[in-house]
Amino acid sequence: MISQNTISQVFETARVEEVIGDFVQLKKAGSNFKGLSPFSEERTPSFMVSPVKQIWKDFSTGKGGNAITFLMEHEHFTYPEAIRYLAKKYNIEIEETERTDEEKEQANAKESLYLVSEYANEYFQKVLQKTDQGQAIGKSYFKERGFTEDTIKKFQLGYSLDEWQAFTDDALGKGYKLEFLEKTGLTIVKDERRFDRFKGRVMFPIHSMSGRVLGFGGRILTNDKKAAKYLNSPESDIYHKSKVLYGLFFAKKTIAKEDNCFLVEGYTDVIQFYQTGVKNVVSSSGTALTSEQIRLINRLTNNITVLFDGDAAGIRASIRGIDLILEQGMNVKVCTFPDGEDPDSFAKSNTLEELTEYLNENAKDFIQFKASLLVTEANNDPIKKAETIRDIVNSIAKIPDAIKREIYIRECASIMDISENVLFSTLAQINKKEFQEANKQHKQEQRAFDVVKSEQQKKPKIDVQYELERKIIEILMLYGNRTEQFEDLILKEDEVSGDLVLEPAIHEARVFEKIYLDLQEDEMMFSNEKFKALYYSIIDRLNQDENFSTKNFINQLDQESATEVTSILMEDEKYNLHDWQRNHIIPKEKEHSISQLVSQTILSLRCYLIDQKVAEYKNETLRENVDTRSVMEDVKDYLGLKMLLSRKLGKVIGG
Repeated sequence: MISQNTISQVFETARVEEVIGDFVQLKKAGSNFKGLSPFSEERTPSFMVSPVKQIWKDFSTGKGGNAITFLMEHEHFTYPEAIRYLAKKYNIEIEETERTDEEKEQANAKESLYLVSEYANEYFQKVLQKTDQGQAIGKSYFKERGFTEDTIKKFQLGYSLDEWQAFTDDALGKGYKLEFLEKTGLTIVKDERRFDRFKGRVMFPIHSMSGRVLGFGGRILTNDKKAAKYLNSPESDIYHKSKVLYGLFFAKKTIAKEDNCFLVEGYTDVIQFYQTGVKNVVSSSGTALTSEQIRLINRLTNNITVLFDGDAAGIRASIRGIDLILEQGMNVKVCTFPDGEDPDSFAKSNTLEELTEYLNENAKDFIQFKASLLVTEANNDPIKKAETIRDIVNSIAKIPDAIKREIYIRECASIMDISENVLFSTLAQINKKEFQEANKQHKQEQRAFDVVKSEQQKKPKIDVQYELERKIIEILMLYGNRTEQFEDLILKEDEVSGDLVLEPAIHEARVFEKIYLDLQEDEMMFSNEKFKALYYSIIDRLNQDENFSTKNFINQLDQESATEVTSILMEDEKYNLHDWQRNHIIPKEKEHSISQLVSQTILSLRCYLIDQKVAEYKNETLRENVDTRSVMEDVKDYLGLKMLLSRKLGKVIGG
């Protein structure tokens, strides 16, 4: 178990904008940061981070919380895993009490898979560094590739002994269960026999965006034609090939900083580039590029440069990946290397300056690249040239931005020596066809729904009391400790007319004291149990701590309560997403009228509760054996009070 002292240190040190910035490209938006949601597919930012409040909110999914909850949501960490991750990030030494056998047993299956993978990673590194076979075979291979000792350690490269079950026996001897060794794919089980999947291979651990080991890639070093050159871990509960990019953990900060990502094909391409000094590089690990992988990059940058070797067949196959990137609305450049060279060999034989210069000079816009490639293939054949042009226009049609589409059409017309009108006409035909197909699909789905009689949905009623109670929690969290001047309107009898009138009386008080006393005065209670618990908890904390901090308070809440509080605090921040200032609209800040906001909220709650009470009395008159006169007198008194409060509320709102 992690000690409370360590947890407190982590909460005090961790900055939510720094933690999230490792996973999402954040841009300044006033006092906050905004970015694309990492939990949904979107092109317009709806993800907000508040450095002041040390919380985040994703308006597209409704999720929110602090740095810990982000890691738990995004990386699917357990609470202890999130603490460990942040402790490592901020170089905080973890004080730990020994876990009991019972607690170890309670670790869930998913965590067990991570633990097994982590152990395997350490084992393969140790075999590489500490055994004769690892040094003679594994280390020699990496040295031959030009990898330095620092690079080998950085990427945690290893070696699996050329023995049938050396790893499996070692893992079982250390207490790891065969069930999890098999589920991760590290061990192959056939009846009573067990085999190491990666026997006799150099090992490349595959990390998540946060650095957890998800699986492995293993390269064979013998000339066995029956065995695959590269072998990856099979799909598991923690490893999904289509959702992982090799090297992203090491590259993410540089990708965000450089605002560009180099995409290569293999593990060694990534490592060699990184070693040379180009660190914003990732690989799809030998699998076809997927939409999920592209979205991982899109969180960090909108620019991708795809790097190909001179293999024409490989280039042709990879072009399909470019179309996927375009669909995501990203900017794509393509760079090829001279015949016989690939990213690995080219980076190895050139300095950082030479490599950077080559990439800058040879990276072409995708349309130029595709056109030159397909034109070469067409070889002056008019039919093939027509097919080539249609192929390019098909790619352009996938771009969601209309302005970009038009620019690319004009560029294509220039390169291919063809009329722009013809290309625009072709683009329109493609779009029309896609629209018709989508419409056809929609109608089919609609007909399927028509079978069932649809019931008219009623618009949900606004729960006024819920919203007002929520507003009180927000005010307490944001301004509870502030001292303000409040104008109370006191009922007095006019000396001349004898009528009751409202006279202003100014007094100074802390916001939480004002709210607490007003609610106590009218014996108003929270109807929502969550808000009720939060209310008393906040009041208690404000009463005890003059330096009340929303960050510290949220950090000590359970995850559900923390998410609820975050949602309340970030509700208004979504309006910052609209960039009002750019449109010359300056919204009024709440800070300028806190006392007014407090009074308005309390009075509104009072008026609402009176309405509820009057409704109860009206229902009571319908019952038998009820003193109707007495009830009506009570109703009259409540309506009179409501009238006075409404006048009071009108003055508060009007100023």
